[in-house]
Amino acid sequence: MEKVKAFFGKVQYNSPVVLTYTILSFAALLLNMLTNGWTNIHLFSVYSGSLTDPLFYVRMIGHIFGHANFEHFFNNFIIILLAGPMLEEKYGAKSMVLMGLITALVTGIIHVLVADTRLLGASGVGFTLILLSSFVNLQRGKVPVTLVLCVAVFIGREVANGIMIADNVSRLSHILGGLCGAGFGFFANREKLLPTA
Repeated sequence: MEKVKAFFGKVQYNSPVVLTYTILSFAALLLNMLTNGWTNIHLFSVYSGSLTDPLFYVRMIGHIFGHANFEHFFNNFIIILLAGPMLEEKYGAKSMVLMGLITALVTGIIHVLVADTRLLGASGVGFTLILLSSFVNLQRGKVPVTLVLCVAVFIGREVANGIMIADNVSRLSHILGGLCGAGFGFFANREKLLPTA
């Protein structure tokens, strides 16, 4: 028993926002399974609906917590758990929450305006973190090659796949998430990127 206590005494909740987001999303997945899909339809996916429905506004944020199945969940959170803690340490918990909320709203609003399907999942947030991570070791007055490659590889691939592959993956949310991440990275590091007088 003492060894168990000692082990748990050393466990650190090192990235509160990322870990809490992961736990809440996993709970949303389990809840969806227990409700036979009701929660994903009504709380954890975004789609066109009546502006008088209060749940319409819940879904504008809630869709980043919903996942169709375990594979969908694990594919998204591998990226989030790899990139998120480093970014949370660099930018802070409040900024991470704000970035997640903005990404959810941007992807949710644009999806409702242009698509006639349901959108759910953390992939938009994942792509935000991928692009944002390329700004981590930014030096004044220099454009990191990692940023150029991330834009070319991740965003370029999503554009190409969106044109050539017909599947249930929301390429638009990936692209929008990546653009949000690039925007956050530029805004947070603008003093290093903009030329000085």
